[in-house]
Amino acid sequence: MKITKRIGPILAAIVLCFCAVLLLATPAAHASPQDDSHAPVRVPTAPAALPAAANDGLIHLDVVAAPKNGAPQQGLQQSDFAITDNNAAQTITSFREVSSRDAKVEVLIVVDAVNADPQTVSFERQQIEKFFASESGTMAYPTSLAVVTDKGVQMMGGFSTDGKALSAALDKFDNGLRIITGAAGYYGAEERLKYSLDGLSELIAAEGPRPGRKLMIWLSPGWPLLSGPGTELDSKQQQQIFANIVAISTQLRAGRITMYSVNPLSGENLNRASYYEEFVKGVSKPGQVSLGNLGLPVLAIQSGGHAFDYNNDVAGLLQKCVSDSAPYYEIAFQPAAGDSRDEYHRLEIKIGKPGLQARTRQGYYLQPAPPK
Repeated sequence: MKITKRIGPILAAIVLCFCAVLLLATPAAHASPQDDSHAPVRVPTAPAALPAAANDGLIHLDVVAAPKNGAPQQGLQQSDFAITDNNAAQTITSFREVSSRDAKVEVLIVVDAVNADPQTVSFERQQIEKFFASESGTMAYPTSLAVVTDKGVQMMGGFSTDGKALSAALDKFDNGLRIITGAAGYYGAEERLKYSLDGLSELIAAEGPRPGRKLMIWLSPGWPLLSGPGTELDSKQQQQIFANIVAISTQLRAGRITMYSVNPLSGENLNRASYYEEFVKGVSKPGQVSLGNLGLPVLAIQSGGHAFDYNNDVAGLLQKCVSDSAPYYEIAFQPAAGDSRDEYHRLEIKIGKPGLQARTRQGYYLQPAPPK
């Protein structure tokens, strides 16, 4: 099944046309995640069709409670959680513990054939097959595969818990990796960013309206962040990028999508590969933005997921991502009325049990209540 390239009335698209500037990049085979250039970017600008719960006026959160490097914990009570929204304490209006057995979770594994070289994609496919063969070939949750190329998103069949069937679907895939040359800009960074965000847009549009919680695990070195020294944005460009950040954040939250970034074979040194960390903090106004705020590991961490680097055990990381999802807690609260459009709210959840941390969305964008 091929997801349509045109989102239609559900999603609009903004095209940001920027002037190319000097790139701090490496060749495409090991492309730097912080390549510095401006690029034509098309990402969604309005939420897709959302579950009813997303339109009830409450902020719904899927919260994992776990030690820093440990497994999710069960058995907590509502009284163990405290939520602040922009430092203001919130009253929890609904609370439910969801066990691993009862969790309605779907897993989407995304192979990035735009930003990874063919050797890396081949290695990832072997590791995915190994993951499918684990647990006696039965997946913990319904799982599907998607591949992002310059031609769009290709879905490898539907969701299944049958590891053998999933492996068979993967075996039929011809990744069709297109070698992007310097003609598209310095090392093709502009094209790769566009293809990557187009693919993300398609996947959010397709998966967001599905019921339940979704894990979207990207096997990717990440797309170019196109941000850094020498990059200057005018106010119009900043407004456009901010609108894109708000739209993606809103759709991921409303669609209950938690993203994970798995980069098994980074060609970067540690300092360059961790460059994305300076963009993780949420932005509250256009003057703070950079295209780096749309980076893959940035979106993953902000959604409540993880960004994994420097680990070739992709099969193990896939299992870790899936195991990381449950048990979890469904928590909701009533936000204060928004005073302005795209008002950023920073979330913090504390757990009254020693050694446990809460992992969920780091923030959200609130809109004014519609006039009565």
